[in-house]
Amino acid sequence: MPYNSLQQFISKLDKENELIRIKTYVNPELEITEITDRISKQKGGGKALLFENTGTDFSVLINSLGSNKRICMALGVSDLDDIGKEFENLLKRFKPKTDILEKLKLLSGLKEISSWMPRLVSKKGACQQVINMQPDLSKLPILKCWPHDGGRFLTLPIVHTKDPITGIRNVGMYRVQIFEKDLCAMHWHRHKTGARHFEKYKQTGKKMPVAVALGGDPVYTYSATAPLPENFDEYMLAGFLRKKRVDLVKCISQDIEVPADADIVIEGYINTDENFILEGPFGDHTGFYSLADYYPKFHITCITHRKEAVYPATIVGIPPQEDAWIAKATERIFLSPIKMALLPEIVDIDLPQTGVAHNLTIVKINKSFPGQAFKVANALWGAGQMMFNKVMIIVDQDVDIHNYKGLAQQISKIINPQTDFLFSRGPLDILDHSSSKMSYGSKLCIDATKKYEEEIISNVNIPASKISSIKNKEQIEKDFNEIYKINDKLLLQNISIVFISVKKDGNFDVKKLSKQLFEYDTLKDVKIILFVDYLVDLQDVSVVSWIGLNNIDPKRDSVFIEPKQADDLSHVVFDGTRKTKAKDNFQRDWPNIIVSSDETIKKIDEIWNSLNIGDFIESPSLKFKNMVINDDAVVK
Repeated sequence: MPYNSLQQFISKLDKENELIRIKTYVNPELEITEITDRISKQKGGGKALLFENTGTDFSVLINSLGSNKRICMALGVSDLDDIGKEFENLLKRFKPKTDILEKLKLLSGLKEISSWMPRLVSKKGACQQVINMQPDLSKLPILKCWPHDGGRFLTLPIVHTKDPITGIRNVGMYRVQIFEKDLCAMHWHRHKTGARHFEKYKQTGKKMPVAVALGGDPVYTYSATAPLPENFDEYMLAGFLRKKRVDLVKCISQDIEVPADADIVIEGYINTDENFILEGPFGDHTGFYSLADYYPKFHITCITHRKEAVYPATIVGIPPQEDAWIAKATERIFLSPIKMALLPEIVDIDLPQTGVAHNLTIVKINKSFPGQAFKVANALWGAGQMMFNKVMIIVDQDVDIHNYKGLAQQISKIINPQTDFLFSRGPLDILDHSSSKMSYGSKLCIDATKKYEEEIISNVNIPASKISSIKNKEQIEKDFNEIYKINDKLLLQNISIVFISVKKDGNFDVKKLSKQLFEYDTLKDVKIILFVDYLVDLQDVSVVSWIGLNNIDPKRDSVFIEPKQADDLSHVVFDGTRKTKAKDNFQRDWPNIIVSSDETIKKIDEIWNSLNIGDFIESPSLKFKNMVINDDAVVK
């Protein structure tokens, strides 16, 4: 059953005990974020939060999609895999038919699909019950999420643009920074369809109409994030998910259409001849600040809304956050189309939370010939938003890729770093801070499948269980001034990875240190070492993984150690430390991690009991405070 309003979804959340209503005044600047961060990092994603006293006429709904149950509720299913199966059945129905009865059934299927197509209605929508032709964004409870954010941002904007030549609509999710009551910045990356529409408008010399919808059926929010092919209407996907077409209405001041049942609509235009505005920084989903850059000015001409509108928002930052559950929905929904249209050998895909969507992808395949893992990697790197993937691990179909401990054990057992790593180069997410060039860098595929004879260069295949600890660990720590701590506890679990924290003082040389370490016999059976900065807590595997994946450019930051003898292991060391101009000749700015300010943490500690949201929860930021290098968005 589709939701006819965000209020209807809120009522459903209430009924299912998935919502906490907060009646105490909470400031949208920093305070809502701090409370949400504490709740959303609870096991399973915590509860959705409705802040009913924001100092404005609007409540704020946040973390509404931040659990498996709630994302399923939003999409109208009991299991996300059900949508993928439905996609698969739909695609199968449209295979070529020869039997006349089968062809008649196909016609009924076409009728069903046509009922999901969006339509334009002539009357005004519920989203236009209140019309403000003197727009003032300060009347909305727009969040400033983190201390070093450049300002307040719309964080769940459903951004509507259209191709000036074809008229084809695009619906995307691009953050929007507020500068004045009627002036914003539109943050769309060069790879996005909105940016391509902008370039086309620039060629025509015309102003570009833009509309931002907020709220309505939560399916709209999900569809705006979905990795659809260009020119595929996102509201067609929304119609399929909700089993009901999306009714659209013309905007009041711009030639563009929006969902009639949205909660709030912000209408405006971009003058393509106008100079860009400096947008950011912004505490992003990588867990690091994305740094300031120049983006188009978005001029607001009208704001409309429902009489009982709710303002929807989200926060992003150090994982896990609400966006992890949205990414999980995409992982499950689009698995079947990828298998059927691109790579039938794929069995399953997993996007771990520590990989923040684009840094790590695990792929399970049904392998039937040598080199197939690398073939799959190359195909996926050329497919839509998978082009942003940085590290891909491919395993056989008998491996449970959602059990990370078992997965790591299998990888440790099967890989030979000398032969099973494939490096490539290509586009990266704009938000990737580790690459030497913005949005362009190296990628890594690790082939952890069982090998055919043709793939074996060496007979070496030493299980991780051969080594259980580093016997002279303390001595190694003393022998090297650069080494702060060594964590070899994963070896006890048959996972051949060692974490080492280092101080990059003096003449730190990662290649020299890597080679010297493997002169020690007790390390000769370790396959992988990951260096991180000494401020990182080595005991928390998820944090080390998150930091390491964010901070490596795979090709540049890997050191391979050849085996001493023909039947010895090869090794690889990854440098997951922050990079600087002085020590690494790194020419770009390096962003800081995202934490709340001491003042905000203290304030929420003081008012916690008045919020009536349960037992006290300590600020997650406290765990990461010591990793912040300076009080700024940029590491100096």
